[in-house]
Amino acid sequence: MTINNLIVMTISNETKVGSLTAIAIVCLILGFNFLKGKTFSGKNTRYTATFFDVQGLSVSNPVVINGKQVGNIYGIDGGKDMRKIAVVINMKDDVNIPDDSYAVITKSLLGSVQLEIKLGNNLTAFKKDGDSINTIATSDLVGDAMKKLDPVLFQVTNAVKSLDSVLNTINSVFDPASKNNIKGMLDNLNKTTGSLAVSSASLQSILNAQTGSLAKTLDNVSSFTGALKNNNEKLTQTMNNVEVATNKFAKLDVEKTLTTLNGTIDELKSTISKVNSDKGSLGLMMNDTKLYNNLTATSNKINLLLDDVRLHPKRYVNISVFGRKDKSDVLMVPLPDTVNAPYLNK
Repeated sequence: MTINNLIVMTISNETKVGSLTAIAIVCLILGFNFLKGKTFSGKNTRYTATFFDVQGLSVSNPVVINGKQVGNIYGIDGGKDMRKIAVVINMKDDVNIPDDSYAVITKSLLGSVQLEIKLGNNLTAFKKDGDSINTIATSDLVGDAMKKLDPVLFQVTNAVKSLDSVLNTINSVFDPASKNNIKGMLDNLNKTTGSLAVSSASLQSILNAQTGSLAKTLDNVSSFTGALKNNNEKLTQTMNNVEVATNKFAKLDVEKTLTTLNGTIDELKSTISKVNSDKGSLGLMMNDTKLYNNLTATSNKINLLLDDVRLHPKRYVNISVFGRKDKSDVLMVPLPDTVNAPYLNK
């Protein structure tokens, strides 16, 4: 075997390996796309259905109409919110879907999930590529089967589920803080009940017909009313006396007395006004300074005369036969002991 033949054989093997690798890659890509629901004809019709809960539906799950698979799930996207999940339906068969059709997710008894399209009755308008299909709540095949097989068991199951939800709600409500609060409320209720019992005993002792405070109070009231009854005549006489006194007081001529009193007050005002005026002797004495000055001068002269008489009595009275008449000077100024007298002008 020559070197050229070996080279040709080596190239042939490499070519075979490369060709097989390329074929395997193409088959892998085609198989992957096939599992995703893509067709190779290039005529793919897609619809969109929006669900709140996809119940485990995933890409490449079958899409059936009346039990026949007509397509696959191409994509599922719930975004960041995940409140509404958009399901993209890839139709492999050319099927007319009426506008009033709707999609629902169903589960089989074995647990497999699929999307079923319920065809509507509108035969004039059909869905187009890219349109949205209305959806309804997901049905449960297991629940439907149990409902048909044993309705009572189905109702019991629903009741148990409801009871479980109620118990979960109660457990969530009665957290440790709530339990402590309820315990505190019960303790307060017990204390309040004890206080009511004590109050009831106290009230019973008050209402006791023999020794109760209320009975004693009623006895005192009865005694007081009996005393009033016994002194009824005296009270009547007293009231009569009061009535007579009030009648006499009413008969008094109070208006005439007030008129006389007003006249007296007017006369007193007139007298006081005359005294304050410069008319009349009393008014002149109180208001005119001339009288005051004259009285002051007269008082000074009398004081000088009395001082002079006290110092020179012989000038005024001479009873001695042999005596001489006092010819000394007349006193013109009061003596020092009367300098501070109130009648002098300072």
